[in-house]
Amino acid sequence: MAQKQEPFGAVLSCIDSRVPPELLFDTGLGDLYVMRTGGEAVGPVVTGSVEYGPMTSGTPLIVVLGHQRCGAVAAAYKSIRDGKPLPGNLNAIARALRPAYEQAVRQGGSDPVETMARAQVELTAAGLRSNRDLAPLVAKGTLAVAGAYYSLDTGKVEVLAGAPT
Repeated sequence: MAQKQEPFGAVLSCIDSRVPPELLFDTGLGDLYVMRTGGEAVGPVVTGSVEYGPMTSGTPLIVVLGHQRCGAVAAAYKSIRDGKPLPGNLNAIARALRPAYEQAVRQGGSDPVETMARAQVELTAAGLRSNRDLAPLVAKGTLAVAGAYYSLDTGKVEVLAGAPT
């Protein structure tokens, strides 16, 4: 492993300290590429980091992992709903999560923050699946991009979309 890495998956997850992908998926050193951002917010650098494994070493799986009671999603939801920007660069997270907010508002439901957290996972995974550079790998069947949701209450991960076949 000191000379070369060959992770079998890439995980884009939240910065939340309760959601470490390596522990949730019971993996070891060298098994995963892991990118963590508030609410799985993406931008060019994050997308490039997610692309790295599949495009350079054939990593066959990307998982976008959201989770229950996400503080970043809750803060973004409240900020957007109330029209009050978050301080500093936190507002960039809220802007990145706006499409998930809009989808959650359209969907409705008893817990709009949880709906938004799930929407963010689904939108991000769909965006990666249709990404100019990743879409050909998905179409060939050499890459799966799954959206998943971790329950803090149960410790279980639910696949929302894009489960590998």
